[in-house]
Amino acid sequence: KWKSSDKPAMMHRPSVLVTFAALANVLAGVSGDRLTVLRSPQYVRFREGQWPLSGEKVPDLVSLTMGFSVQEDLDWPGLGAGSLFQRPRANVLIAVRGVGSLDLPSNASSYPLENPVPFTLDSVANTIHTLFAESTPVVLQLAPSQERLYMMGMANTVFEDLPVTLQQIRARLSQDGSVLHTLPLRSLSRNNEADLLFLSEVQVLHDICALLLRHKHLARDQAPDLFSLELAGLEELARRYGTDSSQFQDSTKILATALQKFADDVSGVYGNNAVVEVVTVKTFEAPLTRKARSILESNRGSNPGSPYNRAYKYNFDYAVIFNIVLWLVIAMALAVLVIAYNLWNMDPGYDSIIYRMTNQKIRMD
Repeated sequence: KWKSSDKPAMMHRPSVLVTFAALANVLAGVSGDRLTVLRSPQYVRFREGQWPLSGEKVPDLVSLTMGFSVQEDLDWPGLGAGSLFQRPRANVLIAVRGVGSLDLPSNASSYPLENPVPFTLDSVANTIHTLFAESTPVVLQLAPSQERLYMMGMANTVFEDLPVTLQQIRARLSQDGSVLHTLPLRSLSRNNEADLLFLSEVQVLHDICALLLRHKHLARDQAPDLFSLELAGLEELARRYGTDSSQFQDSTKILATALQKFADDVSGVYGNNAVVEVVTVKTFEAPLTRKARSILESNRGSNPGSPYNRAYKYNFDYAVIFNIVLWLVIAMALAVLVIAYNLWNMDPGYDSIIYRMTNQKIRMD
């Protein structure tokens, strides 16, 4: 049996555990990876809260904010129901590697990010290409540190002069209008590779805004635009100097300011009809790779497991097609029934104009 002196200690243990768990959640939300929404239209509602979002669900979140459907429902309460008649003109997702969080505005919606696996917006880009093939969408996916580039639609025209390789970007830093003339470098050096990589990424953000302003007319069309950027400069700085170094601390401040200015400029180009998200992760759990396919590879259809190239019996639009066909058949059946009933009960001497005209002609004869 318990002694009387042991009961208070046992009674306080649950409250201590609850307090410790809440404190752990708060610390995890502050120091862990984050998803921050810098800009969003009024009809795209992000609720205030600390609901964690899995990294693999980020492409689904981007699709839903743009008004597209996804294969699996996103069970995440952070995104509220939006307007059925409006969609954002653009969505910009910036992935920052090497830091869990940045000093971004406190009024921006921010959520913890769990399971930060590598992700791409290829599915969203394919949806835009399918739905707006005859329009002029702008799709840009760029990772300067890896020299990985994907452009579709009018992006080839808009970003024709955009430096994409590290050699081109570093050459851009020495030209007029470079960010080196306006940024407070402080402890950063122009002679170190890691510092130049970070400054090159800031230069890319500046050049993208400048090119969008030059082609502002493309922001008024009906096709939505998509931008995906991956910045790894902070990760290289942390590897070279450490996260407690003055170089890393100065870089986080510079990047936070550059991202806020970038979000303001992009939102201005699209008339406050753009969603700008920032994903900050210390490190991805696996290297980011893009699946490639040869253009000479044959297409085996929708059922690659069948040697006869047979299609599936139904796809994800089956429920929609079924409802359309069902209610159309019911409406036609009811229409036939009503018409047949009225014809059966029709008085030829009163309702039929053919009978009346024929009867009048007989009388005249």
